Amino acid sequence: MSLFVEFHLIQNFAPSNLNRDDTGAPKDAVFGGYRRARVSSQCFKRAIRLTADFPAQHQGIRTKKLLELLRIQLREQHGHQADDLDSRIESALSAAGLKLKDDGKTEYLLFLGQQEINGFADLIHTHWDALAAPAGGEKKSKKDAKASAPAELVKQAKQIMNGGKALDVALFGRMLADMPEVNQDAACQVAHAISTHRVEREFDYFTAVDDKGGADEAGAGMIGQVEFNSATFYRYAVVDPAKLKSNLQGDRELLLTGLRALTLAIARAIPTGKQNTFAAHNPPSFIGVAIRHASPLNLANAFEKPIYARNGEALTEPSVSTLAAYDSQLSAVYGDEHDRWAYVDLSGAWPQAKGEFKPTLNALADWVVEQVGRELEH
Repeated sequence: MSLFVEFHLIQNFAPSNLNRDDTGAPKDAVFGGYRRARVSSQCFKRAIRLTADFPAQHQGIRTKKLLELLRIQLREQHGHQADDLDSRIESALSAAGLKLKDDGKTEYLLFLGQQEINGFADLIHTHWDALAAPAGGEKKSKKDAKASAPAELVKQAKQIMNGGKALDVALFGRMLADMPEVNQDAACQVAHAISTHRVEREFDYFTAVDDKGGADEAGAGMIGQVEFNSATFYRYAVVDPAKLKSNLQGDRELLLTGLRALTLAIARAIPTGKQNTFAAHNPPSFIGVAIRHASPLNLANAFEKPIYARNGEALTEPSVSTLAAYDSQLSAVYGDEHDRWAYVDLSGAWPQAKGEFKPTLNALADWVVEQVGRELEH
C-alpha cells in the first residue's frame, strides 16, 4: 500500500514582500481567474532547509565552492600544506566527473551531503601521492585527468557521490547535468503557496533623511518606493516515506528523525525577503497533516473561487473551514478508508471531528513520527 504524508497550512502574512520577481515586486499568479499572491516553492524550500534542525552530519550544502571546502578540510584535518593542493583536489574531482572552472568554482551549483564532502577529503588524503601532478606537466582536461587516474581512485570517487544520507538532499532531490547517475529524485514535493483570496499590489513611498544635512538642504536625502502585499496563503507539501527511505540508503531511524524535523521546519519556516523592512514573522494559523494511502491530494482548488471577508470576519477562518469542506468532498471520491488527519488549529474553524487535535507543534510532529513508524512496520 502506498503512503504519503501531506502538510496543509493556512498562513496569514502582514504587509510584506517575501519573494520578489525580477522587478522587485512580490511574486503573484492568476488562479481561478483572479490575481493571487504567490511565494515560490523554491523560496519556501530554502526557508525550510535553513530552519530544519537536521543532524549536522546529515545536512546538505549547495555551493560552487567545493574546492575551497576541500582545501580547508585537507589543511585543518589532514595537515596537507603542499603548493599543489588545489591541483590534487582538481584531479580527484575530475576522477569523479566534476570539473572546476578557471576561477576554481564548479561549473554549476552542487548539492552535496556533508558526508560526500568528507569522503572526497578522505579520498584525496588516501591517494595523496597518486594525485600529484607530473613535474612540468600541463593542466589536463577533465576527460584526460579521469583517464589517467588510477582505476581504484576513479571507482572510489564515483562511490562517494551517493547522496551522503543528507536529509535535505534526500527530501528535495538534486540534478547534476553531466552526472545523471548521481541524481536523486525528491522525496518531498512542495507547491507554490498562493493566497486564498484576490490580491492587489500596494506601494510604499518612502523618504530617508540625511542625518548630516545642513539647514539649507531642504527635502529628503533619498526617496523611493517598494511594492508589497498582505495575504492569507494556502501552503502544501507532500512526502513519500518509501522514496525518502530509499534516498537515505534504507536508514529507517534517520527517516523518522528527518520527518520530525521537517514537520517542525515547515511550520516555522518563513522566507527572509524584505524582512528588515516588514518583519512579517507570522506563523501559520492552521497546520494539518494528512496520512494518505491512495494518492496525494493538493487542496488548492478549494480556493479556485476566492475567499472574501464578510461581516467583519477575518480571511483565515473561512479559509480553514473551506479547506476542511473541500477535503471531505475530495476524500469521499479519491481517498482511502485508512487515511487520517491530525492538526494544530488557532483559528477554531477546523471541524473537531475531522482528525486528532494537537495542542502544540511538537505534539503534531510526534504524531507524524508515530504514524509513519507504524506504517513502516507493516
